[in-house]
Amino acid sequence: MKILVTGATGQIGSELVPELRKKYGDENVIATGRNIKKLKEFSEPTEVLDVLNKKKLEQVVKEHNIDVIYHLAAILSAKGEQNPQLCFKVNVDGLYNVLETARENNVEKVIIPSSIAAFGPETPDNPSEITIQRPKTMYGISKVLAELLGEYYYNKYGLDVRGVRFPGIISWKTEPGGGTTDYAVEAFYAAIQKGHYTYFVRKDTVLPMMYMPDALKALIQIAEAEPSQLRYRFYNVTGMSFSAEELTKVIQKFIPDFTADYKPDERQKIADSWPTRIDDSAAREDWNWKPDWDLERMARDMIENLSKKLRGDAYGKA
Repeated sequence: MKILVTGATGQIGSELVPELRKKYGDENVIATGRNIKKLKEFSEPTEVLDVLNKKKLEQVVKEHNIDVIYHLAAILSAKGEQNPQLCFKVNVDGLYNVLETARENNVEKVIIPSSIAAFGPETPDNPSEITIQRPKTMYGISKVLAELLGEYYYNKYGLDVRGVRFPGIISWKTEPGGGTTDYAVEAFYAAIQKGHYTYFVRKDTVLPMMYMPDALKALIQIAEAEPSQLRYRFYNVTGMSFSAEELTKVIQKFIPDFTADYKPDERQKIADSWPTRIDDSAAREDWNWKPDWDLERMARDMIENLSKKLRGDAYGKA
């Protein structure tokens, strides 16, 4: 099986590619992206690829006889609101190019991560798969379109499109990529480097989150699930929900001198439009999804690994 990963140099892609290569073999996973410098951090095979360039996308799919595409290339929520025109172009036109290329070249499967950004203020808390969405960001709108187009291509053309709705993703390996939940990663960096962090959300802001190892596990599990197991094309998955203040307190268990204040900015409005938790019971029932990480275990692992990483950076070793 030959796998193509778009947006491989992003937060998820940079960690998903090694996991896929470990499972399927280095030669069978092609990492692609626009950032040539970051792309060189991967071993071959790699391809410089902008998903807006459909001709190049088709060329890469044909040359490597691609069976499965993990489509990760996207502009995230906070950056998307800074430049909604670019967000629409990359997230919508890029998606369309991927789906059409897959359809025209007999690609078996397309995996597309969706997001809690697909929900809006009218969405009930703890939503299931079928619910009111009505997002208020361009990123969220593009994710609703991705879900609907995925279902359309499945029903119309038989293209196996599937994915998961991610909560905020926390990782020590890669820095945040411009999402509204970035504070959940930035706080760890600040705690280790400065001993203080100013959150851009209120202390009582609660959002669903997930540690990166669980996110990678969810993507691979949904991709490998038998078609007969799936009631939906896109499933909710989550790991934990906590407030900004709860995050501060758990960091203080490991870094007692850590302090924080809270100065909400324009991202607070985005956070307020999302549910505080999501119902992933369908994924648990249909394809045995279960997260491995809770808040305290995640915080301990983040601090241990991020401390080592930052020490290495300081001495030019990372």
